[in-house]
Parts: sequence; C-alpha cells; structure tokens
Amino acid sequence: MTGWLASIANAAEISLILPTGPDILDLKDPTAGALGAWDDENIVATVRDLANTPGRPRLSATIGDHPMRPDVVIPAARRIAATGVDFVKIGFAPDGAPERCIDALAPLTAEGAGLIAVLFADLWPSDPCCLPIDRLAAAGFRGVMLDTAGKRHGLRHHWQDAQLEAFVSCARAHRLLAGLAGSLRVADIPALMALSPDYLGFRGALCGGERTAGIDPQAAAQVAAAITTPQPRPSAPSRS
Repeated sequence: MTGWLASIANAAEISLILPTGPDILDLKDPTAGALGAWDDENIVATVRDLANTPGRPRLSATIGDHPMRPDVVIPAARRIAATGVDFVKIGFAPDGAPERCIDALAPLTAEGAGLIAVLFADLWPSDPCCLPIDRLAAAGFRGVMLDTAGKRHGLRHHWQDAQLEAFVSCARAHRLLAGLAGSLRVADIPALMALSPDYLGFRGALCGGERTAGIDPQAAAQVAAAITTPQPRPSAPSRS
C-alpha cells in the first residue's frame, strides 16, 4: 500500500499536518533549495518532542544541497543521522562524483543509518537503467526517491508514467523502498498510486501550490483524502 510523506518547514507546522495522518514527516527547509536542511538542534528537538506521541509518523530529514564530494556529503550525512531521525535523505546529482559518495556512505549504513537517496528526474537521464540504483543497494541504502531539483515543473513533466513505473520496479527488484516526489499535485495522485510506489512525497500541494508558503490544513486534507480514496486514473499530462 502506498503511503505519503509530508515535508514540513518548521516545528510549528507539525500540529497542522499531523491530523491528516502522513506516514512520514520530512524535515526540510523549502526556502534553502530542493533539499534544504533544518538546523541540527531543531531536528533533535523534534525527534524528542514526538518520541512519545502515539502512532507518530516516522521522521526523515535532509542533509541539505551539497556538491557530489565525499568529503562534504559524508560529514553532513553523519551529522543528520546522529539526530535520531528514522531516515536521512541525501540528494545525488550526476555531476561531480556521485558514485564515490554512494560507496563512501556504506560504512554509515552498516552502522544502522536509514539512508534514502534522492535522484533528480530533471538532472539524470529519464531511464532507470542509467541511475545508480544497483550501487545504492550494494551500499546498503534503505530506499530511493525520484524528485525534481527545479520546482517549476512537476515530476510527470520530466518522466512519462511508463518510465516512473520502470523506476519503481527497478527499486523493488533491488529491495529498496521506492518514492516519487517533485511538485506533485492532487490530480497526479491516482496515476502515481497505480504505479504502486512505497511513498508519494508532497510539499507544494500541502501549501496550496506554493512550496515556500505555510501548510494549508484544507489543502493537506485534500492530499490525504486522495491518497486513501484515489479517483479514476487520469491521462498523462502534456510534456509540451
């Protein structure tokens, strides 16, 4: 069954989003880039404050937007893992040395860190065979999410549904959790649910369409309702 991830910009948004029942709360600063990071202290405080909340969602946090250099990525990932979140999200772009970064993160996964790779659909080739999914699995990652670095266009603008389905299947074949995100709209949910990813990720749709605005409880409720009671699958959007 497909769950959903809600990205929140600060602790004040927690009380607004919890009633809608997200499966994962993603701690991310949308004003600081595609994967803008929270301050470590605020992450630790959120982990502590939610520790005894009955049925709390799992927590993920991003390490921030960094160049693909092991000497930068590894310390950032270790720092976020030390906060106690369930998942550490790390963005990978094709420029630089993403393969070296992935390999260098293997010791951290061996220590029990739940690493989630975020691959950007608007930067990587639109073919799952060109993505380092096998390498992520070999390094012990827990999952892989396809997202967008730019937020002007949504995920389905960059990849066709058949390509997204192949991505989900490839991740599953390597025993990785599969997530889809990137300026997703409520209208995208039925088609993406049909692909059976483990998670769909949202920010802008929870804020009335503007990811840097605050959580809109009514918009968040619409996302939650669409996840639990999807509508008939719509046709693919135009890529023009």
